[in-house]
Amino acid sequence: MGKVTGFKEFDRELPSKRSPEERIKDYKEFNLMFTEDKLNNQAARCMNCGIPFCHSGCPLGNIIPEFNDAVYKENWEEAYRILSSTNNFPEFTGRICPAPCESACVLGINKPAVTIEEIEKHIIEIAYAKGLVKPKVPLVRSGKTVAVIGSGPAGLAAAAQLNKAGHLVTVFERDDRAGGLLRYGIPDFKLEKWVVDRRIQIMEEEGVIFKYNTEVGKDIRANQLLADFDAVVLAGGSTIPRNLPVPGRELKGVYYAMQFLKQQNKRVSNIEVQDEEIITSGKDVIVIGGGDTGSDCVGTSNRQGAKSIVQFELMPKPPVSRTESMPWPTYPMVLKTSSSHEEGCERSWGVNTKEFIGDEEGNLTGIRVVDVSWETDVFGRAIKFAEVEGSERILPAQRVFLAMGFVHPQKEGLLEQLGVEFDERGNVRAQEGLYQTNVDKVFAAGDMRRGQSLVVWAISEGREAARRVDQFLSGYTALESKDAESMYA
Repeated sequence: MGKVTGFKEFDRELPSKRSPEERIKDYKEFNLMFTEDKLNNQAARCMNCGIPFCHSGCPLGNIIPEFNDAVYKENWEEAYRILSSTNNFPEFTGRICPAPCESACVLGINKPAVTIEEIEKHIIEIAYAKGLVKPKVPLVRSGKTVAVIGSGPAGLAAAAQLNKAGHLVTVFERDDRAGGLLRYGIPDFKLEKWVVDRRIQIMEEEGVIFKYNTEVGKDIRANQLLADFDAVVLAGGSTIPRNLPVPGRELKGVYYAMQFLKQQNKRVSNIEVQDEEIITSGKDVIVIGGGDTGSDCVGTSNRQGAKSIVQFELMPKPPVSRTESMPWPTYPMVLKTSSSHEEGCERSWGVNTKEFIGDEEGNLTGIRVVDVSWETDVFGRAIKFAEVEGSERILPAQRVFLAMGFVHPQKEGLLEQLGVEFDERGNVRAQEGLYQTNVDKVFAAGDMRRGQSLVVWAISEGREAARRVDQFLSGYTALESKDAESMYA
């Protein structure tokens, strides 16, 4: 434990940010770094609990008290060793993870939690600066080949782990660059793409092969993939967005959030946009969906110079703090105000969209909405809504972005050719804990298997799937050997 009384002496602090007025002028990250003293004080707040619930709060099982202690002692090599032992990409999670570990922090019972996410980000950035992050090429190769489909966080984690185990890994990506949603979903002001490129370069130097502009199932048939590789990991993500099939959905001006965000990420990276350009400059913008993707649309619209921005959410407004139905150390569904909201946005809850309205030329001009009231169960959870009489109205809108999440992976092409089974939600079915599908030597991980989730869950899924693939390639199957299990504990 770095400092026994640290949690009593120091309050929770976050690094300062560039002002909203300044940061909406560009797409650069705006969170600044801690000073050495501030970082030391924040690490000192960790109590090194007898039972550190932060371990279970983190899907990766990060060894948090230990790396906090190393940070307090300024032992950066040790801090990096501990962090990287469980997390392949702390530079990603340290920027865009909602930090479920902090929700489980014991100090958070009666005080603000330890700033675990920021400490994690500082560890990896200091490690890069000190030259501690180096390619590690396996000394021995197994001769086994693995195809990883998708280069999002799950695919990258699986590829990194399998390469570390000595297998020959090829990652197939249908876009022109690696990263998946890290590349073309998360705006640069939250995750600049040089951060992704830096990690991809290390993976390439370690021996991972990346093949871009290659859609498996179209450019390469599934049977060819199975013939060429000893194992296949499906990590293509949950890519089919949830639609809003109300009258006027076909109007020009109504788009899925990812259509909008992907275009802007390409512009920032000086990549030509070949589709119809989606710009919000001088427009009335409405974002439907109250999650992180909706927030990203808000931040991007502000930077493009939107005239007005309104964000709707069908569900009722969340509480500002934990309720009886979300006790510590569970992850609380409380009100969140993102950095994009700070930059300017009107937010509304309990709003249902009834119709998109357009002009004679098919252009969106407005949106008809109505307020709803929710009936809740004994735990305070919303279960049924009814329209509020007299609340129906039309709001001006020339751009609407549907940010209501994703329903399941794309089934046409690879998945149909492979003949994999799907679960009741439309995701690829895989044996629980084994990640193996009904098709021999085909595994699934990440959002494609578990449904839309967090980046930290994607990395965890990729790591665990890689462990099972390695066991499969080594001749172990379905937990038949306790010795095999102990090898990967």
